[in-house]
Amino acid sequence: MGDHKNLIEELAINKIQELAGNIKTCMFCTYKNERLQSRPMSVQKIDDLGNLWFLSDRNSSQNAEITVNPIVEIFFAEPRDKFLTLHGSATILYDRKTIEALYDPIVKVWMPGGIDDPNLSVIKVVPEDGYYWNNKHGKIAAIAKMTAALVTGKTMDDGIEGNLQLQ
Repeated sequence: MGDHKNLIEELAINKIQELAGNIKTCMFCTYKNERLQSRPMSVQKIDDLGNLWFLSDRNSSQNAEITVNPIVEIFFAEPRDKFLTLHGSATILYDRKTIEALYDPIVKVWMPGGIDDPNLSVIKVVPEDGYYWNNKHGKIAAIAKMTAALVTGKTMDDGIEGNLQLQ
């Protein structure tokens, strides 16, 4: 069994920045008629308070669903190595300065008008809590331990996991 370490406030924010900052792409989940709706999205920024910032189309399903219910779930995963789940609330912003600060040219793939696209919006997610799991010694060591576990039939969990509490 791996180690269990719950993290609060600043330590929780640091873990979010570490894991989400390295993984970048998540499954961003909203609710529609009490059912979870998921789509991949890339986080543009994680600020000093642990808030996650995304760019989105004003007319997207996620924007429509957040308008009705601001509760979101976000799942980051890097197979065999890092996992992060966050629960929080989302706000949609249309502030041009914030859009310009977060903009990355790759966004043009989804927003053909680029930084000047009038439908470009910002989703700010304020996480309340979450859960993380990552291995202690990196991906190579994790794969080696998993291989040893398969050969020996023994569990060789090299993970560190715990709850995150921000509020």
